[in-house]
Parts: sequence; C-alpha cells; structure tokens
Amino acid sequence: MRLSFRLKHHFFSAFREFFVHHHGSLEFRAKVFALIIAANKDYTVDSYIFVKKVAIDIYHHDEERANLLILTTKEKVNQVKENNGLDIDTLILSIQKDLRIIPRYAKKIDLDSLKKLIPLSFDEDTISYQENILEFLEKLKDETLHTKKAQIAKDEVTFNSNYR
Repeated sequence: MRLSFRLKHHFFSAFREFFVHHHGSLEFRAKVFALIIAANKDYTVDSYIFVKKVAIDIYHHDEERANLLILTTKEKVNQVKENNGLDIDTLILSIQKDLRIIPRYAKKIDLDSLKKLIPLSFDEDTISYQENILEFLEKLKDETLHTKKAQIAKDEVTFNSNYR
C-alpha cells in the first residue's frame, strides 16, 4: 500500500467515525471477517488477500474503501490475537449488539464469502470451530432478518431517502 494511504489510515483510525462514509457498516463487516480469521490461530496473508477480493466486489472497485476494510479487519484480528481488550467471545457479543441496534446489518453477513475462508485453515479442530461460528452467524442472520423484518424495512426506507 502507498505511503499516502497508510498515513491517511492512521489519521482515519483515530477519527474513523467522522471521516469514513458509513463507517459503522465497514466496521461491522470487519468484525465478521475478523471473527472467522481470528478463529484460525495459523491464519496467513491469504486470508487478507481474499478479504480484499471480496471488498473490491462489495465496494464496486473502490480501492481505498476496500483497503480500509482490510486494515480494519487486521486491527480486529490483531486485537484478538494480542488479547488487547478483544477476544472471540467479545467479538461475537459486539456483532450481536450491532445487530440489535442496526438489524439491517444482518444483510451484510455474506455466508458464501465467509465459507471460502475455511479452506485456508489446515487444522481439523480449527475448521470445525470456524464451521460452528458460520452456523452461529447463519442462525443469527436468519433470526435477525425474520424477527426484525418490519424495522429493517423501515430503516431501509429512511436510509435510502437520506442518502439519495
């Protein structure tokens, strides 16, 4: 990544809420990716390369936004790995809290993409753990989309009218 982007990233990290458009959405996606990646103790750079490919598609070839997703995901994974105020359970609770507050984020849980991270693991226990996390996310997504259907529809109308 270019030096200018890294400088911008450090600045944005401190003031992400103010300068990054839809930072909450990006942060949520980063938490979901980080959950699967951090569950693999032996994750590799390939995980982030895959996240970059997905991000490029999600953000319609917006390279800077894709890089922000990768860097935010790395921050979350590093917090888990370094036991720096975040662990897998806390990350799960944070995702659940985000969905209670903004249920439309459930639509941002892309299970098909997340499943493609699992083959990057080689340990059977890790793969099983990641599959359990995916099952949990699928159940959480389905429950949220089902129980909060009316609120999601209302929020999307409000959201779309505010950002058109």
